[in-house]
Amino acid sequence: MEHRLSDFPIYFHGIILAGTFVNIYADADALPNAVKEILFRAAERTGIPLLLVANTALGIPRSELIRSVVVAAGPDEADKHIASLVRPGDLVITADLPLALRVVEKGGVGLDPRGTLYTENNIRSKIASRDLLMALREGGAEIGGPAPYKPRDRQAFANQLEQYLARAVRA
Repeated sequence: MEHRLSDFPIYFHGIILAGTFVNIYADADALPNAVKEILFRAAERTGIPLLLVANTALGIPRSELIRSVVVAAGPDEADKHIASLVRPGDLVITADLPLALRVVEKGGVGLDPRGTLYTENNIRSKIASRDLLMALREGGAEIGGPAPYKPRDRQAFANQLEQYLARAVRA
């Protein structure tokens, strides 16, 4: 049986939101180290549990609030694991739009490492844009990939995370 971090409130002092504990999950396979560091500090500061999910073992700080889990290698294994755990109010850090859609459909919120918050209001248009760009590439158009991760991306992520956590604490 799978357990969510917040199934153990005696060990994790998460913030109560809408009658349940909030969790932060991270699709950690390609997550920039700067984002991981921000998440580690946020978990410790707020008391909100953090679970990093990846196909390989990750180095994490010693903390009862921060955990990692290694899932089977293969496409979407981390996504499937995260999607199975998400409940309304949870925050999922991911650049994977299909995972973000699954999270939003379950009442959670997705946050891209570059600071884009994925909600009911924007996730489908983001996926449509991605699909259009993919079709253009497949048709031979030369469209560049994502820009390198920069300090402004890290700052945008930190700002959105802080705003989300502030709302969770007030709820």
